[in-house]
Amino acid sequence: MLKRTIYIGNSSYLKTKLNQLIIQCPETKAQKGSIPIEDMALLLLDHPQITLSAQLLNKLMGNKVALIHCDNHHLPNGLMLPIVGHTQLTEHWKHQLAASLPLKKQLWKQTVEAKIENQKALLIKEKKPVKAMNSYLEKLISGDETNMEGKAANHYWKYLLDDFQRRRFGDAPNNFLNYGYAILRSIIARALISSGLLLAQGIFHKNKYNPYCLADDIMEPYRPFVDKLVLECIHLYAGETTLTKQIKAHLLTIATQDVYIDNKKRPLLVATSITTASLHKCFTGERRFILYPEFT
Repeated sequence: MLKRTIYIGNSSYLKTKLNQLIIQCPETKAQKGSIPIEDMALLLLDHPQITLSAQLLNKLMGNKVALIHCDNHHLPNGLMLPIVGHTQLTEHWKHQLAASLPLKKQLWKQTVEAKIENQKALLIKEKKPVKAMNSYLEKLISGDETNMEGKAANHYWKYLLDDFQRRRFGDAPNNFLNYGYAILRSIIARALISSGLLLAQGIFHKNKYNPYCLADDIMEPYRPFVDKLVLECIHLYAGETTLTKQIKAHLLTIATQDVYIDNKKRPLLVATSITTASLHKCFTGERRFILYPEFT
């Protein structure tokens, strides 16, 4: 069964009973709902007056549920994951840390290639020009040392949205993209932990202040799936520039979006686990290529 994404946007007291997440009203103690914890993948907290019990946190981490906290602007700003997500954790870390530079360069080339292919697919879907994207794919080399990723991104954003500049703190729909990417990053991080991989050790991204370098690497080919949802939000809620509950709800469906991976249709949440498991096999030498999703 596909794991669920749970969003809490009101003042609540969260506890656990009989392996269920229990949602209570803080004032009246009336129960507002319950969800089996084993059915959950992400729990998103988007209100300043949400209280959790320590026992609930223990249950969430034991079931590998990613706990996401939002700031006063309703954007995800914190992520809690279990420390141990795989029974052979140190063995997996050993292979990951021993990965050679040529291997990591090849894996990054594959990652950039998959990202550009998915960006190209979305441009085609939106009836936008893609000739330049084919050129960038042809010129892609090991480690992407000629920065085809950046050149492809310039073309992509130029044509995907009218009069738009992709900036972290820019005007809408930058805020929609930021929200979707933050959720995606959490999903990827959860899958990497479950595959016994070290989040801070990236194949390309390197930053001593970033504990999620590997998640930032592996999420790249998945970004266009968030972009597709943002385009849908723009069409569904024309003129809206703030992150309404309706827009957040639509963006939270990212986990259940259908993608093609390894010649099979799978929900994106499942696809991320396939990707991270294949990455581990690349580190051990069992595989040469990472499995990434494509548009259906």
